[in-house]
Amino acid sequence: MIGRLNHVAIAVPDLTAAAAQYREMLGANVGDPQDEPDHGVTVVFIDLPNTKIELLYPLGEASPIQGFLDKNPSGGIHHICYEVADIHAARDHLVQGGARVLGGGEPKIGAHGKPVLFLHPKDFNGALIELEEV
Repeated sequence: MIGRLNHVAIAVPDLTAAAAQYREMLGANVGDPQDEPDHGVTVVFIDLPNTKIELLYPLGEASPIQGFLDKNPSGGIHHICYEVADIHAARDHLVQGGARVLGGGEPKIGAHGKPVLFLHPKDFNGALIELEEV
């Protein structure tokens, strides 16, 4: 069901510094910050030859990323995103198998303009999983 790895998301306490570190120290192709109010984050994508890194920074007081950074002040890996061909079919299959979909179970439009869902980390070995329809 899952396809290729779309991105690995890293929550960061300083988005500007983290983007500069990837650009200047690692020589990466770093995109511009984009606010995603529906998800409570500002993101920066770093393009790699085989996938992307997504830097996450809190947007607003209710941001789920702020809670993550409160527990992990230095930041850290927040989630991994896999591609799926049909997000509704993937969701139905996962729910039937006992997985929990966060946020009411309906896809939202993600940072790439495509439908996304998040799966409860307790159902996947402690890893928060994002599915993105491609």
